[in-house]
Amino acid sequence: MSTPHVLLGLLASGGRHGYELKRAYDARLPQARPLAFGQVYATLGRLERDGMVAVTGQERDGGPDRTTYALTDEGRAALDRWLSDVEPPLPYVASTLLAKVVVALLVADVDRARSCLVAQRQAHTARLRELTGVKHAPSATLDDVVAADYAIAHLDADLRWLATTLDRVADWHREVHP
Repeated sequence: MSTPHVLLGLLASGGRHGYELKRAYDARLPQARPLAFGQVYATLGRLERDGMVAVTGQERDGGPDRTTYALTDEGRAALDRWLSDVEPPLPYVASTLLAKVVVALLVADVDRARSCLVAQRQAHTARLRELTGVKHAPSATLDDVVAADYAIAHLDADLRWLATTLDRVADWHREVHP
């Protein structure tokens, strides 16, 4: 994920300080890893250095100084370019789940490999249920629903792959251990 571009997007509607940006990021991307305050301020510093944002004010509201940032014309142009770029499908599979299954098939017997796959399937199914609950909660926002739909689609693909792989475990194991 491009944190700088997400922050530029959050600033597109008007100036905000770092704390507001962190809250907006976490609210708009509810299934993403929460953004650390340090990352927000470090990213804002780089964006300011590169002319993408400008400081528009500082306020002190009974606590530490809060610097407000606004999107510059250069920042808006960079955001527009980023939004126009099509994200290519990744050329390689980089998945801990795939690596774990392959290694289980290499070093374990068929029963151990199957138990690894079954345990993963159970974990994915439990997460799928959680996300379905999030999606259908009375308090669910559109951000929650869109993020849950994205995660559910990926979990569904993983579950289909796990089922297919479970069907192939014996054949794969015989191929690896002739």
